[in-house]
Amino acid sequence: MRRLENAGYATVGKTNLHEFAYGITSENEHFGDVRNPLDEARRPGGSSGGSAAALAARLCDAALGTDSAGSIRIPAACCGIVGFKPTHGRVPLEGCFPLAPTWDTAGPMARSVTDCVAMMGALVPMEPSGFEALEGIRVGVAWLEDADRSVSARVRAAADLFPVRAEIAFPVPDDLSAVFMREAANVHRDLFAEHRDLYGRNVRAKIERALQVIDTEYEAGLRERERYIAEAEEAFEDFDLLVVPTIGTVAPPVHVPESELRESILRFTRPFNILGWPALALPCGPAEHGLPASVSLVGRPGADALVLAAGEAIEEALRPRPRG
Repeated sequence: MRRLENAGYATVGKTNLHEFAYGITSENEHFGDVRNPLDEARRPGGSSGGSAAALAARLCDAALGTDSAGSIRIPAACCGIVGFKPTHGRVPLEGCFPLAPTWDTAGPMARSVTDCVAMMGALVPMEPSGFEALEGIRVGVAWLEDADRSVSARVRAAADLFPVRAEIAFPVPDDLSAVFMREAANVHRDLFAEHRDLYGRNVRAKIERALQVIDTEYEAGLRERERYIAEAEEAFEDFDLLVVPTIGTVAPPVHVPESELRESILRFTRPFNILGWPALALPCGPAEHGLPASVSLVGRPGADALVLAAGEAIEEALRPRPRG
């Protein structure tokens, strides 16, 4: 926050979020659940749901989020705003309470890619992208068949704006939850032992499960992580950007419990925390019930400027034009 304030941003308030940033719905027993301003019968996403909701409600112009498995991009998708997960380690995390340190990132959220670019410039130095037009960017498109039809159609239309593109079989990782949970357990072990009853039920159950991860599960997860990184790099070898759905649906209904949503919602976001790659989520048009679909642009580690530059171009191309 100090970097943003030094650049001229003014703090207008704190936003709510999923307790300890450990969830995708922004349920919070201590401060109440975050509501989605687009439709209160829909989830706002999480964990940075309060930041996305405040932006969608026009209560602020910019917000910071954290993202360990999709916590910037999922609320961005659900609330119809823009969220950027930078390359892992690019934005310093001093002052942020950790969740799973090798997965954790912090980044900007705003109503436009341009505003996210401005925030990134205040947070860390940004190099030029090296590309001046979409024509020069080689794009791989993936996972459309795994999204709802209305979302897939919008994401495909966004991908079609890149002249050089091809659908690819980009891999999805096997279960790496043991690695994530072991890191979360290490963060919370002492605090949880002393204050277990103060944790909300939703997060308490997750910490209890995380504390049960054994060494062989964790070590197998580390090996799978290395295998997945190598497989993903090979699949992406001939491309500059990857275009995928941010989540496979529009914002889910509030009556569906988080336990039933987690795997389907995290399916398209979690891989890029495992990889540490930069990923930008931006709205790409109305889908089911008029709610926004969201497309994600993803690049190699360090290609943050390219991802953001392509996002600005896509945002401009998708902007509605006045008739007449």
